[in-house]
Amino acid sequence: QLQLVESGGGLVQPGGSLRLSCAASGFTLDYYAIGWFRQAPGKEREGVSCISSSGGSTNYADSVKGRFTISRDNAKNTVYLQMNSLTPEDTAVYYCAADPSGYVCSRMVSEYDYWGQGTQVTVSS
Repeated sequence: QLQLVESGGGLVQPGGSLRLSCAASGFTLDYYAIGWFRQAPGKEREGVSCISSSGGSTNYADSVKGRFTISRDNAKNTVYLQMNSLTPEDTAVYYCAADPSGYVCSRMVSEYDYWGQGTQVTVSS
């Protein structure tokens, strides 16, 4: 059974950092592009960042450029999202997703076939 599990969310003060993890089970992530998405209450799900299967290509939303870093460790079958300088506007449920067309990555929701259950990130003082 293909499964993605996010972890690392929580409550953090503005200016703080969190590292999210996306671990795969039932399949290897080696050939998949991975995307991180977020959805705040009352808003559409948006693509935050993505990374190609090789890790050689990444992409970021303008709102997180310079603050978030995506990386992958295929040996651990895990993708990470390091989030620094967090603001209340980053508050959302964060999801990871896998796209089997892994050579390039996209931040479009429709490109992804497999999704995790999400992890809550709350930025508040």
